[in-house]
Amino acid sequence: MYYDFAVAEIEGGPLKSDIRGYVSFRDIDGGIIVCAYIYGLPEYMPGTNKKDPIGPFGFHIHEGESCTVGDPNNPFQAAKGHYNPRNVPHGNHPGDFPVLIASDGFAQMCFFTNKFSIDEIIGKAIIIHQNPDDYRSQPAGNAGKRLACGIIKPMYNKMQMRW
Repeated sequence: MYYDFAVAEIEGGPLKSDIRGYVSFRDIDGGIIVCAYIYGLPEYMPGTNKKDPIGPFGFHIHEGESCTVGDPNNPFQAAKGHYNPRNVPHGNHPGDFPVLIASDGFAQMCFFTNKFSIDEIIGKAIIIHQNPDDYRSQPAGNAGKRLACGIIKPMYNKMQMRW
């Protein structure tokens, strides 16, 4: 099936239940425009020698097709690892996205990618992590706890969107 538009509705988990928003995927000539609109993100806190930072927020497509919370202290493990169907090194996974930078709990951004088609990502999970991705550590970038999750779904009619 060919889809030209998809959306993941994002919901926070037990570590930050206030997070809400959506991530949209629009097919354009040569690739995909990805746009994120997320609110309820925690305030930035710099890291120290003993504590990881909070924000900017790691942001990825994950391989799994579930946002089941599971362990409330380590939620969304059912989403599995980063989406990486071609087995490329971390930092260049198709599921590696730029970090989300929040102001007053709100983050908005759009970017272009040609690393996947919408058909390939339908049903996959989007995860927002507590820490920034380092784009080096293998296989997942040391981005910390999983704060929010959403499943990518096709949109046949943009009027179906609830926002």
